[in-house]
Amino acid sequence: MSAVLDRVEVNGVEIPMIFEEERVLPIASMQVVFRYSGSLADDGRPGLAKFSARMMNEGTRSLGSTGFAKALEERAISLSTHAGTETFVFELSSLKEQFGKGVELFTSLLEEPNLSDVSFKKVQATTVGSLMRKESDYDYQASILLKKLLFAGTPLANPADGTVEDIKSLKLDEVARFLKEHLVLHRAIVVIGGAMTLQEAKAYAKEALKPLVAGKSEPLPYYKASGAAKTKTEKRATEQAYIYFGAPFDMRVNDPQSYKAKVAAFILGSSGFGSRLMEEVRVKRGLAYSAYGRIVLNKSSSYFSGYLQTKLESQSEAEKVVREVIETFVKKGATQKELEDAKMFLLGSEPLRNETLSQRLGRAFNEYYKGLGLGYAKKQLELIEALTLEDLNSFIAAHPEILKLSFAVITNESEAPKTKSEK
Repeated sequence: MSAVLDRVEVNGVEIPMIFEEERVLPIASMQVVFRYSGSLADDGRPGLAKFSARMMNEGTRSLGSTGFAKALEERAISLSTHAGTETFVFELSSLKEQFGKGVELFTSLLEEPNLSDVSFKKVQATTVGSLMRKESDYDYQASILLKKLLFAGTPLANPADGTVEDIKSLKLDEVARFLKEHLVLHRAIVVIGGAMTLQEAKAYAKEALKPLVAGKSEPLPYYKASGAAKTKTEKRATEQAYIYFGAPFDMRVNDPQSYKAKVAAFILGSSGFGSRLMEEVRVKRGLAYSAYGRIVLNKSSSYFSGYLQTKLESQSEAEKVVREVIETFVKKGATQKELEDAKMFLLGSEPLRNETLSQRLGRAFNEYYKGLGLGYAKKQLELIEALTLEDLNSFIAAHPEILKLSFAVITNESEAPKTKSEK
């Protein structure tokens, strides 16, 4: 059966619940998603949401990190926590016969997370170590630099993991306060399925969430990407240039024409070999091993972005080619062959994206969360199949804002061509 949208009442609060029954395998899984509780909710403390998620992976105060991990491992239960930009997510999965125990352990994690000084210092040390290693990850550094250009003055300009200084200055009571404010029923969405009935799913959800208070929610803010078209260069000890670029894209996540954006992005840069950017940057000119571009549509932002790596001496030429490719695409649009190739891949690969229960539940959650309605993925395929070249090119021409490109570049201090650090 396909996924359905229902509701479950916990402590007097109605919580959305997405459910799909599947009895091909004796498995069960559940995600509990808390809205507006990711890095956007760091409240001036970059890295707080992701750090808090890592703390929730430290088990319960009673069992400790090792004891809790052992209790999970003995029954082949997987339970983990992570925070994204907009959401804070718990994931639980196991064989159906062990799922009740998994829910019990999940409940105990919410009741008494291991917010001890020892665990805090452990997570703090490992996070700082990870961030220090990222200082020489120039792809990561360039991507952070691009976000600062596109979303200056907003939470999206901050690195989601924070900086070394951010994490060193965090306090345990800030983590405790974040979890208390955000792990509440009014923010929760349950995504559950497997070898169970709808009524069983509701019972599991009620049991899992019973430690939580009602709390309160708030609307997710939207941040518009900058069209200032700036270039920012940072000098590092690197043997190649890391070029990240981006621009505003004027479309909201639930726009009925979003399927056209998917096709346009596929042709321009997200399809790998065969895309415009790859063909022009790598195949024809040999300027990079790969070149990529995509359109990002989130509830909190929408923008176009891409990246490539190139030789130091080719940096200026590569930037020029990227601008030319995107400008030509906006002015002249796609070709009939490009449209047909895009349709063939997008329609043909759909079964591979929905083979597992996890994939299908994830798709159903995205449809609900983005306000598209369950079943939108099937409708989107029908719209893509019927899309004409004229309609596609009219859509592409209607989005000249992607020409307002900003560039974030990490390059070598001694050999890089002379450019203004910021235009």
